[in-house]
Amino acid sequence: MTAATPSESGPGATAGDPGYPGDPDTAPGSARRRAAAGLTAVFGRSPAGFVFSPYRICPLGAHVDHQDGAVTGMAIDRGVAVAYAPRSDRTVRAASADFAAGVTFGLDDVPPAVPGDWGNFLRGAALVLQSAAAGSGRPPLRGVDLFVAGELPIGGLSSSAAVAVGYLMALNAAAGGPAPEAGGVSAERYAELVHRVENDYVGLRSGVLDQSMILFARQDRLLHLDCRSGERAYAAFGGAGGPPAILVAYSGLAQALVGTGYNQRVAECRAAAAGLLEAAGRPVPAGGAVLRDVPVDVYERHRGGLPAPLARRAAHYFGEQARVAAGTAAWRAGDRAAFGRLMAASGRSSIDNYECGAPELVDLYEALLDAPGVYGARFSGAGFRGACLALVDPPAFAAAAGAVRERYLRRYPRYAATFGVFRCASGPPAGLLPAPAGASGAAGDGGAARGGPA
Repeated sequence: MTAATPSESGPGATAGDPGYPGDPDTAPGSARRRAAAGLTAVFGRSPAGFVFSPYRICPLGAHVDHQDGAVTGMAIDRGVAVAYAPRSDRTVRAASADFAAGVTFGLDDVPPAVPGDWGNFLRGAALVLQSAAAGSGRPPLRGVDLFVAGELPIGGLSSSAAVAVGYLMALNAAAGGPAPEAGGVSAERYAELVHRVENDYVGLRSGVLDQSMILFARQDRLLHLDCRSGERAYAAFGGAGGPPAILVAYSGLAQALVGTGYNQRVAECRAAAAGLLEAAGRPVPAGGAVLRDVPVDVYERHRGGLPAPLARRAAHYFGEQARVAAGTAAWRAGDRAAFGRLMAASGRSSIDNYECGAPELVDLYEALLDAPGVYGARFSGAGFRGACLALVDPPAFAAAAGAVRERYLRRYPRYAATFGVFRCASGPPAGLLPAPAGASGAAGDGGAARGGPA
């Protein structure tokens, strides 16, 4: 997408409203239009179909999915669209609205990951989908032209998991794979495949939070997910007047997730789990321990013996598990204030105990907490780049957005061109969409791309 503007954006806003979007490319539904136009402009193709894969938010349960903890979250009404057109050969070509360089590779020789390259998730998706299809009786993958476009700036809303889901669904659909209800790839299977793309191909030791919120979402429901058992529960907001508004504040700071210390923190959590079990005289699982393996009473008795960094990681995990349980109950009861306090505490623990967060993100989090009408805030994502999330009293949204923008840009004027505040809503899960009627562009797959990968 294009750079965010420093104006508030909200569903249903009209010119003259304080929430009128300065950049129409951030409006709900804009990604599909731009993906179709991009496929035609770059490849001269009409889309055969689309995948829309939403971004996700995680108000409580950050940094615990890789420890098999419980998390909460939901999909929002913004995301990425992947327009696709099958080819008659085994070549995959892709272009993006966010990156100048294109991606081209053959399905018979998928190259290894390239550090920092946006095509890693597409190549990984092709590799794991082919591996999963081997011997399954499903049709083999075929070549495809793809164009991907997003509706919000990259960073903090799990755009990487969103595109991974989008690529997997598009590759499967282009090959003629059946729908899940007809024996095709299920949402559960897609979640496993995304995990393989991130862990085995890209090299990110992530858990299952992001893709689960994208694939299992229900509109207007908070999803409570047990990352070990896979058990899901959906909580409706119980209060009069509906849930708080979702505010996403993009900092303007962009940095690749791998290389920020993410994998190191996962390793520290696992070392803390092993240390606690050993201190209690309990066996450590052969494949290594995670903090979910540690009973709460064992943690309480032996946490004092952990080295300081490991003690902080464990404190975040066990504190976050208590916040997830209390927060789910508060959401069901419609208690905005209680949920917001827990969310703010989660954000503070991410800073103090998990020790993540670039200075810009920490300052943005604190500015949100001080803004009028904000119940709670935290990083959206790992906190090393991208966005913060807040829940806001709906009538106070414009005032909160204005206060945060003024305070943040006073300290970081260099982000004036890229900072943005966006009003979002709960959204549906990822899925296939039909091609629009009268889509422009020539059919066929011959020739080099126009201005894209050859």
